[in-house]
Amino acid sequence: MYGAIAANKRNTVLIMAVFIGIIGALGYVASLYFGDTYITVWAILGAAIYALIQYFAASKLAVMSTGAHEIQKRDNPRLYRIVENLSITIGIPMPKVYIIDDPAPNAFATGRDPKHAIVAATTGILETMNDRELEAVMAHEMGHVQNYDIRVSMIAFGLVSAIGILSDIALRMIFFGGGNRDRQISPPVMIIGIIVIILAPIIAALVQMAVSRQREYLADATGALTTRDPQGLASALEKLKSASRPMQRQSTSTAHLFFSNPLKPGTLAKLFSTHPPLDDRIARLRDTEGKF
Repeated sequence: MYGAIAANKRNTVLIMAVFIGIIGALGYVASLYFGDTYITVWAILGAAIYALIQYFAASKLAVMSTGAHEIQKRDNPRLYRIVENLSITIGIPMPKVYIIDDPAPNAFATGRDPKHAIVAATTGILETMNDRELEAVMAHEMGHVQNYDIRVSMIAFGLVSAIGILSDIALRMIFFGGGNRDRQISPPVMIIGIIVIILAPIIAALVQMAVSRQREYLADATGALTTRDPQGLASALEKLKSASRPMQRQSTSTAHLFFSNPLKPGTLAKLFSTHPPLDDRIARLRDTEGKF
């Protein structure tokens, strides 16, 4: 577990470096288009500043994008006490607790470290899961907090969103920037620029996916270790196989934060899914029976 925590801290730096590199590449394409080399410098500087801002603000943006609202113990004693007991068990500060008004059964955790953590559950998962299963799900989310997965996920959310937006802007400028069509850019350079712009969000999504799938297995194991009840989490995942549904407020940039994939199912969604298959997660948990 300590190795996983150290790896997550390294991954945070790696993702930020990849982000700055991708933005620098987009800036270079823009500098070729406008004939101003300073654009690249400003793009890299701006990316570095944005990455720093995201480190402190991304969790709040993620919460806002999901429509979650903070609760106190009196608002939902069942959920609050489960989170409270888990935080005492694993010895970390009590995170802020949020509820998302959505019938889709799901949950997520975010924040830059255990002292600034947030855990959230949908109204759907509160209705679908019994106490044993809900404790297992929240132990999984607290596992993300304990392992510093939340920091990696938070940074990935903010940076992937920015890359997608900037790539779209750059592509529109090339094809619809009427006032700049007289600029002399060689066809090979233009082709390379378009390829960079198209590949940038794909690369960002692949980085996001790479750090997310293994994280889910680790959080499953951490949660099962916390509760000493891997079958409780397996039971919750079994319910999701039949009760799972897309969330009302969907976003590919926040999908990796959730307990299960919140997006509408489809071939492309499965290919780029940030979550391993439910059957694989269930099988791993079933294999641990009697080992705790």
